[in-house]
Amino acid sequence: MHTSPRFPTARATAVSLAVLAASFTGLTSSSAMAQTKTLYIGMNGGTMEKTYTEHVFGAFEKANNVKVVVVPGTSSDILAKAQANKDNPQMHVMFLDDGIMYRAIGMGLCEKMQATPALNDLFPTARFKGDMAAGVNVGMTGIAYNKKMFTEKGWTPPTSWMDMANPKYKGKVVFQSLSSSTFGLHGFLLFNRIQGGNDKNVEPGFKAWPTTIGPNVLEYIPSSAKLAEMVQTGEAAMFPLTPTAVGVLKDKGLPVEYVQPKEGSAVLTVGECVIAKNSEPALAHKLAQYLLSPEAQAAALEHGDQIPSNPKTKASGKAAALVTQMNTYMKTATTVDWDAINENRPAWNARWNKTVER
Repeated sequence: MHTSPRFPTARATAVSLAVLAASFTGLTSSSAMAQTKTLYIGMNGGTMEKTYTEHVFGAFEKANNVKVVVVPGTSSDILAKAQANKDNPQMHVMFLDDGIMYRAIGMGLCEKMQATPALNDLFPTARFKGDMAAGVNVGMTGIAYNKKMFTEKGWTPPTSWMDMANPKYKGKVVFQSLSSSTFGLHGFLLFNRIQGGNDKNVEPGFKAWPTTIGPNVLEYIPSSAKLAEMVQTGEAAMFPLTPTAVGVLKDKGLPVEYVQPKEGSAVLTVGECVIAKNSEPALAHKLAQYLLSPEAQAAALEHGDQIPSNPKTKASGKAAALVTQMNTYMKTATTVDWDAINENRPAWNARWNKTVER
C-alpha cells in the first residue's frame, strides 16, 4: 500500500520557499511602489535646483512619503514643456518668472491655488490675479555697477536709471535684450515711465532711447550669463540686475554692487502654480502650500539666498540682514502690468530688434 510521506522532500521545501519568497518580494515591491509617489516640479536649474533639492524638499518628502524630482530649465523651457503636454501633464507644479507665469495662466495651464494661511500671509505683490499662482520668492530689477571700475575712475555710484544716459559712460553700459530678458524689459519699461510713458504706451521710451541711453550701450545681450566675463574684463560698468543676481556674482568674487534707483525698481517674482489636469492634484497642491510656508522659505533663504515671499519667514545673521535690505528696496519697488505687456510684447520685440539692436 502506497502512502504519502509525512514530511515534504528537501527539494519540494526549497521550491515552496522560493515561490513564497518571490511572492513576498513582489508584494512588498508593489506595496512600496503604491505608497511612494513621485511629483515632478519644473524650475530653474543651477543654484535654485540645488537649494530646493538638497535643503527644502526633504521635509515634505519625509512627511508625505513622496519623492520630488526637478525638471530643470528656464521659465520659457518649462512653459513650453507644460504647453506641449497640456492634455496629459508630465509635471505637477512649476516655477516661472512672473511675466511668463501670466502667460501660463492665460493658456489655462494652472489650477487656482487653495486658500491657506500661508497664501494669505504673502506680500500682496506675490499674489497673482485670481490666486491662479503665488510667489515663492521676491526680488526686483534695479541697477548693478562695477565697483572696481567706479572706484578707479573716481565715479560716484549711480542713483538713477537716467545715469545710464550720462555721456561719461559711453561704451560702458550693458543692457539685456528687451525681447529675450525680463531684466532688459524691466529696465526699458522703467526708463519709459521716466519719459512719460506707461506699460501700455511705450512710444516715449522708444522715441527717447536713441538720444539717451542708446548711444552708451556697448552691447545688448540675450541673457545675463555673459555679465561675469564682461565685469572681469572691465567692459561693463553698469547694467540692469536684481540684488539676488548681484549676490551670486559677488559670491564668485566679482566687484559688483546693487543700487535701488531713486525712481524705483520693478518687482520680479518667481511664482509657482499647480499644473491643471495633473495626475496627483491633492499632493501637488500640498507641495505648493508647503513651499509657501515660513519653514520651507527659511531653508531656501538660508541655503540659496531665495528672498521669501512670506514675511513670517524667520531669518538670522546674514540672511536676516539680506531680508531687511530687500524689505527696504520693496518700499520703492513697483509692479508692471503683465496683461498689457504680454498683449503687446510681440510688437515691442519686433520694434526693438529692428530699431534698437539692428
